[in-house]
Amino acid sequence: MDLLDADVTETVHHCGVSPVITAYSTLREPDEAARELARQLRHAELGFVLFFCSAEYSLERLGPAMNAAFEGTSISGCTTAGEITPSGYCRGCIVAIGFDRRAFAVAHTLIDDLEGFGLLQAQRLTGELLEACRHASPTLEGGQHFVLTLLDGLSSSEEQVLATLDTALGSIPSFGGSAGDDNRLAHTHVYSDGRFHSEAAVVVLIQTRLPFEVFTTHHLRPRQEKLVVTRADCQRRRVLELNAAPAAEEYARLVGLPVTALEPAIFASHPLAVRIGEQHYVRSIQGANDDGSLSFYCAVENGIVLTAMQPAPLLDDLQLTLQGLRERLGEPVLILGCDCFLRRLELEALGQVDEASRLLGLAGVVGFNTYGEQHHGMHINQTLTGVAIGSVPTA
Repeated sequence: MDLLDADVTETVHHCGVSPVITAYSTLREPDEAARELARQLRHAELGFVLFFCSAEYSLERLGPAMNAAFEGTSISGCTTAGEITPSGYCRGCIVAIGFDRRAFAVAHTLIDDLEGFGLLQAQRLTGELLEACRHASPTLEGGQHFVLTLLDGLSSSEEQVLATLDTALGSIPSFGGSAGDDNRLAHTHVYSDGRFHSEAAVVVLIQTRLPFEVFTTHHLRPRQEKLVVTRADCQRRRVLELNAAPAAEEYARLVGLPVTALEPAIFASHPLAVRIGEQHYVRSIQGANDDGSLSFYCAVENGIVLTAMQPAPLLDDLQLTLQGLRERLGEPVLILGCDCFLRRLELEALGQVDEASRLLGLAGVVGFNTYGEQHHGMHINQTLTGVAIGSVPTA
């Protein structure tokens, strides 16, 4: 082990400060909640704070409150469709993660023009973030990078932004989640520079010498039935016809229910997916519309073939995924998870939220419920996607 490795290892135990500290607050007053988080996270080497908050908070007050509570420390975050705290699933709270500057170099930026985001901007952004990381912590030279993306969950530009950014990032792995608003589907926000923004994205580049793995998993298995998108409104992510029939009627026929019975719990338990290579990527349905169309959380196009999917036991898949990460990385200091809110709806319908919370808490998973997940430049649904960070530095 060289001197830098020894320094990072010492950080884990130095004065009882881990390289990553997690905290959460259920206080309803923004100023009080922000101060409570600061009391739990603040220390001399705190370099960056990432937080996820319920949209029930007054964002006009919470933005300045977080900025004041962590004055001098960089902060990013977003609103959620539910939070994952150190104790498991929560609603109506704020969960935060503090990164020690001795173990992590972090740089972040805001994209405030999603529609106009092109390759030149992506390349410039990537270069600036890499340079900022180099300046932030020269002692971490030789560490590896990963990227977290947080996007406005109701933007129709997610796919374009992600694909463009992925091209610029090259071999740097990326993951992320789409901001939520407690299932209201009205206004979602990301946080940067002291305030919340809509129609925007936050990109966070993290460098570390600790081992990590960017991962994604889902518990859905393909069935035989196929549905072809024969008419779509790509701009609004709406499918008007499936198999040349009104989309809502054809989907209702597939699941054996009347159109009037279609609701989020049904969409969660009867998802559709597009096959790319040997993998199936879920395209979750947001809702059925009065005109007989279906709105989706991901991009849809004329001619794509959607495969009907069925859920396997979610808890079994979750336990295997967490166990595999622990076997490959050792006991993690953090698993940052972007967990689709439709998975949580399924767990609630099955009465399995408490057991899932127990598994997440034991594994050290912290994060939020999303309106969509991002993995290596792809926008996906109904997954648990994230990064697991080990505690023993790489050589």
